[in-house]
Amino acid sequence: MAKKRKGTAKTAAVAIPPPDDTIPKKRKVVESDGGLLAAATAAAVPGPSGREGAGVFRNKERVLVLSSRGITHRYRHLMTDLCELLPHIKKEPKLDTKDDRSVINEVAELKGCTSTIFFETRKHKDLYIWLSKTPNGPSMKFHVLNVHTLAELKLTGNHLKGSRPVLSFDASFDQQPHLQVMKEVLAQVFGTPKSHRKSKPFVDHVLSFTVADNRVWIRNYQIVLPPTKKGLQAVEGMSLVEVGPRMCLNPIRIFAGSFRGQVLYDNPDYVSPNTMRAKEKRASGAKYVDKVKKKARRTVHMEKFQRQAGELDDAFHGEDDIEPDSN
Repeated sequence: MAKKRKGTAKTAAVAIPPPDDTIPKKRKVVESDGGLLAAATAAAVPGPSGREGAGVFRNKERVLVLSSRGITHRYRHLMTDLCELLPHIKKEPKLDTKDDRSVINEVAELKGCTSTIFFETRKHKDLYIWLSKTPNGPSMKFHVLNVHTLAELKLTGNHLKGSRPVLSFDASFDQQPHLQVMKEVLAQVFGTPKSHRKSKPFVDHVLSFTVADNRVWIRNYQIVLPPTKKGLQAVEGMSLVEVGPRMCLNPIRIFAGSFRGQVLYDNPDYVSPNTMRAKEKRASGAKYVDKVKKKARRTVHMEKFQRQAGELDDAFHGEDDIEPDSN
């Protein structure tokens, strides 16, 4: 048995007054939305669980990526490149139905996703991309053109997998209302949330969104910083090197809901690929019709202007039968 030390005094219990909950504590909160940081001051009010800081905003953006049946290998490689580019993506197997797209909202809810990228293929030729904010919308439908995957380009640019991008938008996005909606949805879908468990705390590439010819052109560039003499990196000599992939989005419609709802914008300059192929087929058929008409005109011309028989047509008739002289 250990002996008690001499001279030890019993400590008296001191009553600590409860904290004054009427005075909220101020703390600085950093909000992250699509890779754009904004500092704000908010009150740390205890939430329903009793923990302090429950009112702090956290970007829990998760994007569901899935495709329809019949997707080609090239478009599948494009979808794989996007999955490698964005770490906050959850991939889902192919969707069986092409008519009832409301099922995607249920799948996104089960996966805990707030946005959806749906690759829809028609006739194994045409690719359409749906960008939707589930489950309340809005949603946008694009026709994808000029697709170039990473395997096709083989560019020299390279960046870390899972790093957060800098989103660069053209100034044209702020000029028209439908472009402003596109900018907000693109920023929320392609912006990696801060402190995501699969993301890296680096910003080494830029996602560029440019409006030209009423279409959205998407490019991915690596940020290259030249090293200095002391081994540091100078921001002044920064340059951009393209990495890929490339694609062009031709907007078709913007809906108020997720994959349905009221039409907010309808592109008047959009022409469906079926209409374009029908025009090309009619043009090729017109060439054949012209060829048949020319042949008919030639036949009529030959019958009308036949050569008349002359008096000397039989002058040299039968000379081939005469044997040449042996002398």
